[in-house]
Amino acid sequence: MQIGNRVRELRKQCKITQEQLAIIAGLDRTYIASVEEGHRNISIVNINKISKALGVSLKEFFNYKDFE
Repeated sequence: MQIGNRVRELRKQCKITQEQLAIIAGLDRTYIASVEEGHRNISIVNINKISKALGVSLKEFFNYKDFE
């Protein structure tokens, strides 16, 4: 759930839709939705794709108060 919340927060900061994020990251929109809802276990490979699509490094992605 924490990763999903982080993806949603960063996506909204970028002012893009789930579909736009999915296209940029090379993933399916339903996959992005299920990650944000906490229904999917996400691999580090896909976290990396999403973070790059959102313009943040993995370090920045995980530098988040809810991960402490």
